[in-house]
Amino acid sequence: MYWQNEGGGAGVASAPSRDFRLIHRNYGRTLVRIGGHYFPRKSLLLAASETVLIMSSLVMATALRFLDLQVINEYLFQPRTWVRFGLVTAICQLALYYNELYHLPALRNLSAQLVRAMRAVGLTMLVLAFVYYLVPVARLERGIAVLAAAVAFILMFFLRLSFGFGKDFTHPVERVLVLGTGDTGVWLAHEIMRRPELQYKVVGFLDEKCPQSGRLVVSPGIIGEVSQLEEIVDREEIDRVVISLAERRGIMPIRELTGLKVQGLPIEDAHSIYERLTGRIMLEHLRPSWIILSDGFGKSRLVVMFKRIVDILVSAFLILLASPLMAITAISILLDSGKPIFYRQERVGRGGRNFMIWKFRSMRTDPENTPQWTASNDPRITRVGNFIRKYRLDELPQLLNVLRGEMSLIGPRPEIPYYCELLEREIPYFNQRHSVRPGITGWAQVKFQYGASLEDAKTKFEYDLFYIKHLSVLLDLAIILETVKVVFLGKGAR
Repeated sequence: MYWQNEGGGAGVASAPSRDFRLIHRNYGRTLVRIGGHYFPRKSLLLAASETVLIMSSLVMATALRFLDLQVINEYLFQPRTWVRFGLVTAICQLALYYNELYHLPALRNLSAQLVRAMRAVGLTMLVLAFVYYLVPVARLERGIAVLAAAVAFILMFFLRLSFGFGKDFTHPVERVLVLGTGDTGVWLAHEIMRRPELQYKVVGFLDEKCPQSGRLVVSPGIIGEVSQLEEIVDREEIDRVVISLAERRGIMPIRELTGLKVQGLPIEDAHSIYERLTGRIMLEHLRPSWIILSDGFGKSRLVVMFKRIVDILVSAFLILLASPLMAITAISILLDSGKPIFYRQERVGRGGRNFMIWKFRSMRTDPENTPQWTASNDPRITRVGNFIRKYRLDELPQLLNVLRGEMSLIGPRPEIPYYCELLEREIPYFNQRHSVRPGITGWAQVKFQYGASLEDAKTKFEYDLFYIKHLSVLLDLAIILETVKVVFLGKGAR
């Protein structure tokens, strides 16, 4: 607010005085941003610790195997030794990852960890045997391999035991205060309570209308009014304020929020923190200003060009590599349900342009007057179709679409024009998915099950919008790793 001084100049009205102090608490410790996606800090710390541990186990095994300092030094100072160690470590880490051993809730169940760890050891041995058969020069000395496996297994067991029972694992790190009782804040609170491994705790809500202290929104409920913001932040030792006001005009405590922000307290919109925790952008009550002013949605020419080059090289290589499998799939379809082997359908691509997608036929050839979503245990799916859909083999012919530039390896799944028209009417911003090439796999495919309803389509688009916002090489790499897991475990197929 401005006032006119005696000299005619403008001055700033004085605000009530408040002691200034920097607020240093625990924020910023639970999640780490990599390529636009946030990972639990504890998972990354565990993965880094086990990488060091596996390499250390290989060095210890070398010492135990030779028991001669001169021989040990000669062996360890050979560059190829560390290349072999690095190969073993990388394969071990991938085996641990694909057996969900970096999924934080698994740390609470010791017996489940042991079962998964044994499975990971078996997978590592199989992959290493295959690699050593193809590339004998990469082979690790057998005595070192056996000793390293035993040492690493014991050390990893105690490391995970300490992670699982560590005090900071069960105690919340960030104390969150929700400013307002809007729906987005309530959904965010539910998400935080559903995922305690992220180490957030919702202390309560501040009501924007009238004193209703104690009324339950979710547990915990309303603990005060918006006007009590500074007092409650101090009293409850709040680490982060999340804004979720159903109506901001005339209610937003600008002065108090500015003072807290300047003192170092993180303050953000409920949509932003929901995006960070879930990997999706909630569309409910999403303001256009949030999209306009938030980071992301950039389309780097270098990234787009790099994606296209990778698409061409990888799709050509995969077509050659998968040719025998594609031939077997085609013969199986022919023997099971006859012709046609392939299924062509019009889909919407980048810029809203239509193209014909290729797939192995997995359903009966009954005519359809109106497209319909595939339901669980859909009776139209054939016997062979059920198998190839489960392991995504029906998608292999789409590599030709990628090679032709109609699709990418990674991106939102292309929709039928009929559904696009329907969803554009029902889902805000839906046409933004056409700003990138559609993909064979994508963020929505690895994070959400197969969609079979309007609500499912909306949720999947929230994941697609997150991908479009954070388009990057690292996010694509994360999707590839997750896709291999989904295909390997046969999750989410219909």
